[in-house]
Amino acid sequence: MTEVYERESLPESIDVEQFVADPEFSGASISPDGTRIAYLAPEYGRTNVWVRGVDEDHDDAVCVTHDARRGIKTYHWTDDPRWLLYLQDTDGNEDWHLYRVDLDAPEQPAVDLTPMAAGSRVVGVEPIGPVPGSVFAWMNRRPMFMDLFRIDVATGETIPHLERSEPMGTFVVDRDGEAAFYVLQTDDGTHEFYAIDPGGERRLLGRRGGPEHPMGVLPTMATPDGEGLLIGDYQDSDDLRLVRIDRETGARTVIAAVDGHSLCTMGLVSPVLPPIVFTSRRTGEVIAARFVGDRPVIEVLDPHFAEVYAALSKLSDGVLHSVSSDESEQRWVATFVHDREPEVTWFYDHGTGASRILFRGYPDLDPAHLAPMTAVEFPARDGLSLHAFLTLPVGVTPQRLPLVLLVHGGPWCHDTWTYSSLVQFLANRGYAVLQVNFRGSSGYGKRHITSAIGEFAGTMHDDLIDAAEWAVAQGYADPDRIGIAGGSYGGYAALVGVTVTPDYFAAAVDYVGISDLANFMRTLPAFVRPGMVNNWYRYVGDPEDPAQEADMLARSPITMVDRIRTPLLVAQGANDVRVVQAESDNIVGSLRARGVPVEYLVAQDEGHGFENPENQARLFRAIERHFAEHLGGRRVAERS
Repeated sequence: MTEVYERESLPESIDVEQFVADPEFSGASISPDGTRIAYLAPEYGRTNVWVRGVDEDHDDAVCVTHDARRGIKTYHWTDDPRWLLYLQDTDGNEDWHLYRVDLDAPEQPAVDLTPMAAGSRVVGVEPIGPVPGSVFAWMNRRPMFMDLFRIDVATGETIPHLERSEPMGTFVVDRDGEAAFYVLQTDDGTHEFYAIDPGGERRLLGRRGGPEHPMGVLPTMATPDGEGLLIGDYQDSDDLRLVRIDRETGARTVIAAVDGHSLCTMGLVSPVLPPIVFTSRRTGEVIAARFVGDRPVIEVLDPHFAEVYAALSKLSDGVLHSVSSDESEQRWVATFVHDREPEVTWFYDHGTGASRILFRGYPDLDPAHLAPMTAVEFPARDGLSLHAFLTLPVGVTPQRLPLVLLVHGGPWCHDTWTYSSLVQFLANRGYAVLQVNFRGSSGYGKRHITSAIGEFAGTMHDDLIDAAEWAVAQGYADPDRIGIAGGSYGGYAALVGVTVTPDYFAAAVDYVGISDLANFMRTLPAFVRPGMVNNWYRYVGDPEDPAQEADMLARSPITMVDRIRTPLLVAQGANDVRVVQAESDNIVGSLRARGVPVEYLVAQDEGHGFENPENQARLFRAIERHFAEHLGGRRVAERS
């Protein structure tokens, strides 16, 4: 396809490496005593943890971890200034272990505090517990049960604290680590909430339905005193609210709600995403909550934090991403979400009012050369309102552009206003990018999410076509140059796009995507399957039921592979435990057996998504070549 943009010019092309490189600085937080700052920065070719004094700069910092194989993304301060903790898996296999770093001897190797058999993992850490020198960690030493353990940080001694008796039952602890509540998902998907009385007896406080909570009731946490259970609840609204259940009476009180907006639950999808709620380091109380919107909405609940938040809001025109404070809540470190300026982190002293930028994550990226992300809304063909984000390339008239429909994973997640390296890369190469929160996406109300039940490869796909048609009708997109790309569920959506509607898309990218819904469900880790009642079983079906399996196969791209004639790029991590490599192998193998060209990238040191910069660069370059050839965007010559 010939090059476009003859009469106008895109901004200077940005090298792939600038988009995929680890941020120069990210993930900052302040120590409990307010004297030090920890953050992530590259070393040994990977992201590692660094520590410096609060008034020092990076030249004075010490790299305290030494991982040269895979970047570290999550770390925790402890109540002892000697120790710092971090999580790491092996080549993306998601078997997370908790490691200890000695800040008095940072050159020493880290110590694995959670040695476990393959398939077991740490899924949650409470770094400052009620017993000095210890932390709480949820992990499945018993393969089917996520139990709570107390770990002595200095010695590594691990003591069972609370053990589940049911795979889908879990304890909710107060600030002292005592079991205050018990939450059970029953076989039919109903959620039951119990108070735990003295002696360990459970007392039912109430029930809630299931399918509107496909990923569980989020959040679920106790108030610090154990007298209230905080949950995400729709009540009589279509919007998800933060609600308190009283442990004595069962009465429900709305703690945080924003009309027309739902709580943003993405923070529990990944620890690197913005949290659902902000909590006080001093008291443990919830001080603010995050809601979904055209831009995320922060609802402040605490008077002291209201003052802090007002001051922080003057520092950036973005939205607060994460924040940490010392124990006095006078010294703060805050990072902001922005569509064109990622990872800008500030230090703020509430006592003096002084503030300063600590660092910019990508200082070489000029926001003026990046594309704004604009919230848009339009109806699906059945009238359901669809929210989306449109990013148009800078420097050209936004008319009849090649369009990439970029589909998020989950599907019970959502796209949001933020910086995306892939979106900006595509815009820099001349593509309009449309990210639609199709039915089933979280964050847009109960009706929106439950309208996806039974609609895989059905109206969920119609929503994507309707989004692309909207872009064409608005004049943004050239109907002959529409591509589709996505990861995980988004990869499945791309495969559905080229099988269910084989003549619609000019090119497609399937990234760690599902090709066989039944095989996908059968190969998920055993310990997650009891939790699938309200998501995969309810929305898609049970592969052990022959009739439901037949319907699942009819919605699976692998059974329609003979319809594929769209140019296809497939990418897969060899260690993916969510969407196993066979999901991609089978699609690629079938196409190649028929003589249909397909490019296939497999990264041996990755799991469910590429993390290492060299693998991301390989993927981005392949996408660039693929779309340039078939959609007509620009391609930048690769450096030798």
